[in-house]
Amino acid sequence: MGKTQYDSAQASQIQSEHRPTTSIKDVLSHRPTFLFVILGGFFVANALVAEFIGVKIFALEDTLGIDRFNFNLFGQQGALQFSAGVLLWPIVFVMTDVINEYYGKRGIRLLSFLAVGLITYAFVMIFAAIQLAPAEWWVGQNGSKGVPNMQNAFSVILGQGLLIIVGSLVAFLIAQLVDVVSFHRIKLMTGERMVWLRATGSTLISQLVDSFVVLAVAFKLGPELVGNVEPWSWNQLLAVGTVQYAYKFMMAILLTPLIYLAHHLIDRYLGEEEAETMKQRAASWNG
Repeated sequence: MGKTQYDSAQASQIQSEHRPTTSIKDVLSHRPTFLFVILGGFFVANALVAEFIGVKIFALEDTLGIDRFNFNLFGQQGALQFSAGVLLWPIVFVMTDVINEYYGKRGIRLLSFLAVGLITYAFVMIFAAIQLAPAEWWVGQNGSKGVPNMQNAFSVILGQGLLIIVGSLVAFLIAQLVDVVSFHRIKLMTGERMVWLRATGSTLISQLVDSFVVLAVAFKLGPELVGNVEPWSWNQLLAVGTVQYAYKFMMAILLTPLIYLAHHLIDRYLGEEEAETMKQRAASWNG
């Protein structure tokens, strides 16, 4: 082999060694990876949106146009009022189960920590935006629409109280980790049978934690520690938490058929052999 041919072959070998082994085309064509990107994107997006719309409290009876149900729990009376974040809860319920089933503890833990990190980042940016001096014309531009001060509206709606933010993040992270553990514990006991039990059962356990942790941090323990607002009584906390958990309990039961539909569609997309392999691998990843 001549020197020119040798140099050409050596250059070709070096170029081959430094060529990326995986391209974006490979990622998008690999169905398990592509599915994880799609599910993960929706999971994180739902967590972010739930934080932003969660500041609105709506009356369920008024929304449905029915008479108010004045419950009496723990000495507290009230109507059925929820955070608007519950609109997204059914989607989170289905996606958490699907990610657990096919990608295991590591998959859902990765997405949970990523969601918490991005939510924290988003609120840091929002607080930075609130501190910017508003343009004078912008402050009063919607006075005729019932918003006399846009800066105050911007601050109140997007800049939720710090304790509410902390409470929701802590509750979300703990609930997701509890869901992961309970899901796989139930699966170990039942095997591949009774999908509804591990899906709905793990959700009922994790949402019991979520419903009370966020209220305890944001409205009871936090205010007692910081002293910025009057803390709730335990009776008030238990009453509100019980009503919210009852709603989630009912929705978990009603949405169980969607879990089976989601599994059916994903099994068809992945292929039965690939889907079964992923489920077995997910069950073995206990770390």
